[in-house]
Amino acid sequence: MPHATHTNAKLAPAGRLALARCIVDAHWPLRRAAERFQVSPTTAQRWAARYRQHGPAGMADASSRPHHSPRRTPTRRERRVIKLRATRRWGPARIAGHLGMHASTVHRILTRYRMPRLAHTDRATGRAVRRYERDRPGELLHVDVKKLGRVPDGGGHRTTGRAQGKRNARATTTTRRNSHPVLGYGYLHTAIDDHSRLAYTEILADEKKETAAGFWQRAHAYFASAGITVQRVLTDNGSCYTSRLWRDALAGAGITHKRTRPYRPQTNGKVERFHRTLADEWAYARAYTSEAQRRAALPAWLHHYNHHRFHTAIDGPPASRVTNLSGRNN
Repeated sequence: MPHATHTNAKLAPAGRLALARCIVDAHWPLRRAAERFQVSPTTAQRWAARYRQHGPAGMADASSRPHHSPRRTPTRRERRVIKLRATRRWGPARIAGHLGMHASTVHRILTRYRMPRLAHTDRATGRAVRRYERDRPGELLHVDVKKLGRVPDGGGHRTTGRAQGKRNARATTTTRRNSHPVLGYGYLHTAIDDHSRLAYTEILADEKKETAAGFWQRAHAYFASAGITVQRVLTDNGSCYTSRLWRDALAGAGITHKRTRPYRPQTNGKVERFHRTLADEWAYARAYTSEAQRRAALPAWLHHYNHHRFHTAIDGPPASRVTNLSGRNN
């Protein structure tokens, strides 16, 4: 495989050949030729010697790889690294600890064998996940629901400790017929645009078909206000999304409904990843003392996410990819 010319090289292969021919064939003095081609006499001498030995073929870049690598990890050990990665889905640090190696060495081996990052593989099969992104806003929206435990009055165990959190929960909960206390859940309904990652989220009481259909009407209005025309919606196979009510809500607006393959939630991975970000940066980011306090913080966080938070996959906030979105600098 030919090697690319170094970015700082003063001579391309054609220039090297011209220099060498001036010295070897035309018998130019070494210093005169070096001055003519604006290189050092040492460089001119090196290409002239290469031309005498190999002819024009010697003007191409040679490999910088050493002939011998006595400190390279043995092939047998490299195979063990690859086997552990493929069969157990371990990262470099864990493989290194198991084999008594440096994590940096394991990382270089995985890179050399072009093993995909664990975050880019399917957990069930270990195969690389094919990433995609739609070309324009509105071509595809991901919709999903995440169940989230409510915060008891006074704070939960994450902020007050397990003992006090349990006492707060008992004081806040309702009671079922069998006398077991139930704090309950909130349901995060989310729609996120595939191209821009612009998101719309509401906390609702359940995930029934009527609730999901009502959420979609409001989400659709939000994206329309941003100048986004929705063409397709992708959901999982939950009962609220397989209902006639949901089908009619999309069909009435001329929107195509697509569903993920059964037991393949990664197909809807963008909304799954958004929910993880939502949990880390809003739901469990502060010591909330009540569910009402946490819910009151959601609009401000969602505005920050859409308008200001840097998204590494798109090199900016979602608003940077939506032309007509208002309130970017608020």
